[in-house]
Amino acid sequence: MQEHINDVKEPFAFGICRVDRGRLNPEKVLQATYIIAKREAKGGIVLQKALISAGETPDPAQSEQVFDISIGFVNEALNLCAADDETAEISNALLLIAKYFEPNLFKAVFLFADKAPKSVEAVYLKLYLLSNGQAELRSLDLTGAFGVLPNVAWVGGTPVELGYLRANEAELKVKGEFPKIDFVDKFPRYLQHIIPADDVRILDGSKVRMGARLAEGTTVMPGASYVNFNAGTTGACMVEGRISSSAVVGAGSDIGGGASILGVLSGTSGKPVSIGRNTLLGANSVTGIPLGDGCVVDAGIAILEGTKITIAAKDAEEIAKINPNFNLSGESFQIVKGIDLAGMHGIHFRQNSQNGQMQAARSKKDVRLNAELH
Repeated sequence: MQEHINDVKEPFAFGICRVDRGRLNPEKVLQATYIIAKREAKGGIVLQKALISAGETPDPAQSEQVFDISIGFVNEALNLCAADDETAEISNALLLIAKYFEPNLFKAVFLFADKAPKSVEAVYLKLYLLSNGQAELRSLDLTGAFGVLPNVAWVGGTPVELGYLRANEAELKVKGEFPKIDFVDKFPRYLQHIIPADDVRILDGSKVRMGARLAEGTTVMPGASYVNFNAGTTGACMVEGRISSSAVVGAGSDIGGGASILGVLSGTSGKPVSIGRNTLLGANSVTGIPLGDGCVVDAGIAILEGTKITIAAKDAEEIAKINPNFNLSGESFQIVKGIDLAGMHGIHFRQNSQNGQMQAARSKKDVRLNAELH
């Protein structure tokens, strides 16, 4: 046994979770709620040693492993944590699990490599790491996550199989027990699992999906706003529009009412879009290219990779002063595609109201959020 204990490997990430199981199929996990979700090395090693002492066999050659937690494991882990101050958080969680222990209710999860997740528990662990800021947005492999997660009815934060509701619909209704379904989706909502920072405001819980990240000072207004999984903000932002999957918004930026940042599956050729710092997307605008710092997209226009944009010579000179890679010059104006301006700083995108042409000029607007609101 001691030989195996010495062979434990530092995990990429690990966690302890409580699971919700199916009613039709109790073996099927529908949701994993993490009490501990970490990328620290020491705690993961301690938990592996406890598993081995309890008769389990962690295999670091696997990209992920999920173990049912036994009371024997809990006791072994508590003994190993007792003399180590660095594992105090884990120890406190284990004491609570011991207090409320039920067989098949809690699991220990280890990710030994960042590969496509195979289990509901692994998907949820990665979503936690994204939402609690332990992993940068777009840094984790979520390939196939939609196929792993079941599509369920969410009732007060609890997932219920749609098949169970169909099979028991008549009886539930006769007994007056048919549930009020809040929504149907594979992903839960952010606020079902994450406690945000004190100065984060989310005025409608349905507007942020689990796996999103909201930096301190971010406000998500109701209405047309939405923040998808693996997307979010890196600093204080105003969000009144849509931040689609894999889109990242820099500090000080304002996503105006109804504005939309396209995601990897909606018109960006699979290239994730980043929005720089202090950038403004006007109401009902659409952005499908990355934008640098200090940009403005006027209300109601769409800037996509193939959008034809006119730039006057004097504007090209001003843009080039803050973008060393920008080299349009020599003619009174030129026409470029949106993709040619991707990631450039200080550009104001607008539409000529007389001829309908899309134009790019050096932005003269100073985008600042209302400090009282953030």
